[in-house]
Amino acid sequence: MFMPRRLVCAACGATHEWEAEVQGAALMGAAMGGTEDPFFRQPLWLQIRCVGRILWAYNEKHVDELGAYARAVLREHLASPTTAMFPRLPVWMKRADNRPEVLAGLERLRALAARSAPSDRSDAAHRRDDRPRLRGSTFFRGGPY
Repeated sequence: MFMPRRLVCAACGATHEWEAEVQGAALMGAAMGGTEDPFFRQPLWLQIRCVGRILWAYNEKHVDELGAYARAVLREHLASPTTAMFPRLPVWMKRADNRPEVLAGLERLRALAARSAPSDRSDAAHRRDDRPRLRGSTFFRGGPY
């Protein structure tokens, strides 16, 4: 969340750098979540419309984890409820009556992950700035408070 990042386009070679903002003795990291990349604020490739909402994932591993959670009859997780992904999922994804649509949407995301042509992009994958990002995570490096 605080390490410098670099975005490189394989097609044209364009690059963009990201570094955490420094405020006093703190580093202000990226804010995770939403339908855009937390560092470069570009729309995620893996997003589609599902149950009247936007279903999105960062990568295939994320799709697999969401699928395992959605398929589970007894939903348990071992991580802390304050830092875990699953307690923060929207209610519409957790509802049992939406399970078939969510699983079908995750399969569509998995298929979309294998494609990379601009024409393959979902109609939902565009910039919306739908999530206010007042501030990201904070890391205090020491020093005066």
